[in-house]
Amino acid sequence: MSSKANAEAFAAPADDRVSTPAETARAAMLRRIVEHCKKFQGVDLKRSILQASLSLALYIAAVGAMLAAAASGVWLAVALIAPFAAGLLVKLFTIQHDCGHGSYFETKRANTLLGFAISVLTFTPYGFWRDAHNRHHASSGDLDRRGVGGVDTLTVEEFRALSPAKKIMYKLYRHPLVMIIFGAPLYFLLLQRLPLAGAMPFAETYQGMKLSQIWKSVVALNIALVVFYGGLSFFLGAGVVAAVIIPVVTISAWIGTWLFFVQHQYEDAYWARKPKWNFAEAAIFGSSHYKLPQPLRWITGNIGLHHIHHLTSRIPNYKLMECYRASEDLLALPVMTIRESIRCARLALWCPVQQRMVTFAAAR
Repeated sequence: MSSKANAEAFAAPADDRVSTPAETARAAMLRRIVEHCKKFQGVDLKRSILQASLSLALYIAAVGAMLAAAASGVWLAVALIAPFAAGLLVKLFTIQHDCGHGSYFETKRANTLLGFAISVLTFTPYGFWRDAHNRHHASSGDLDRRGVGGVDTLTVEEFRALSPAKKIMYKLYRHPLVMIIFGAPLYFLLLQRLPLAGAMPFAETYQGMKLSQIWKSVVALNIALVVFYGGLSFFLGAGVVAAVIIPVVTISAWIGTWLFFVQHQYEDAYWARKPKWNFAEAAIFGSSHYKLPQPLRWITGNIGLHHIHHLTSRIPNYKLMECYRASEDLLALPVMTIRESIRCARLALWCPVQQRMVTFAAAR
C-alpha cells in the first residue's frame, strides 16, 4: 500500500458522529490487518526466479507440443493440451501483474523487462495495463473515481437516468456472453492493439487516460507481436500458429476476465463516495476472497485472496497464502466459493440504499 493510501486508510470521519462499538471494532480489525500484511511485503528473489522460470518453461513446452501436433495434423492433441496451456498463460499473466505492481523483482527495470517479455504471450501492453491497473487499485470502490482499469459499474439511479439506447448498451456490456465469452477474447486479441482508454457511452462518471500516456506501450507491443509471431509463422505457417495461439489466448481470456469480474462484483461489495470512501475498507470489504482448490490457486497466483492483494499490492503472489494463514482476522472474513460466484453474473448495479450489488430487476 502506498504512503498516500496508508494515510487515507483510516481517515477521520467527516462529521461529528460518534462511532458505534461495531464500527470501532471493525476499524481496530482493519488496523491489525494492515499492520499484519506489511510484514509480507518484499521480494524473495529465489522464489521469483524459480516461479517465473518454471511457468515459462511449462508454457513453452505446452505450446511447443501444440505447434508440433498442429503441424502434423493431430488436432485432438491440440485440443487436449489447449486448456492446460491456457492455465499456464493465466499463471504468466499473474507474474506480469506482479511486475506491474513492482512486487516481483526489487528493481523497476527488472520488473519492466520480465513484464514486457510476458506481455508478448498475454497480448496485453505492459505499460498501459500497469498504469491502468494501478489506477484501479487507487480508486477501487470509489463512486467518484470510476474509470479505466475496472469493470464499469453504474448505480441504480444512474441506470434509471440513462436514455433507452444507453440502457441497452449497458445491459449488453454487463451480459456474461458479451463481457466474458465474446468480449474477453476480442479485447485481448484485437482491442488491446489500439490505444483506447476512454469511457463507454453510458459512463457519465469516468476517468480515462490520454493517448499520449498509452500509445507507446501499445505500439511497442504490436511491433513485438508482429516480429515474434511473424517469425513463428514464417517457419511453421500462419495457419498452424493461429490454430494454436488463438484458442490458448481465448481460454485464458475467459478465465482471467471472470476472475477480475467476480473479485469486485459480488453482492456485498463495497462502494462509497468521499469523504466516506476508505482505502482499507474498500480493499478488505470491496475485494473478494475467492476460495479455489490448490491447483487453481497456483495457476491464478493466489489472486483469489484479492482483499489482501488490494490492501497491500507489494506482496508477491507466492506470499499471499502465507499472509492469509498467519492472521486470525483474515481467517475470520467471509469467503466466496465457485458455486456462490456463479450468482454474481446476474449482478449489474450498485444500490446505495441497500448497500449491495443488485440485478437489473431492482431498477424497474
